[in-house]
Amino acid sequence: MLKMKRISESYEMKVFTDTGDYFGDVEEAILTSTKVFGWRVRATKNSFLNKVLGSAKGVIVPHQLVKAMGDVMVISKAAVPSYGPEEETQE
Repeated sequence: MLKMKRISESYEMKVFTDTGDYFGDVEEAILTSTKVFGWRVRATKNSFLNKVLGSAKGVIVPHQLVKAMGDVMVISKAAVPSYGPEEETQE
């Protein structure tokens, strides 16, 4: 059965990847006139996102990459920005 949630209930919700990594916290929903476009996810102190981004505050995750929402939000691993060692050495 499909359960409806208010968008305000998703603020401060924990976000995890489908592989189980803690990604961050939902900060804001980005809306178009008729649907949810994406989610602004804040990088928190112990999150995987903070380790990958360093000094950035967070990312915008398109709603298509959200796999499930309940007590937590589960997103696809494709939403994780990838900064490999080869990209750092080219600078």
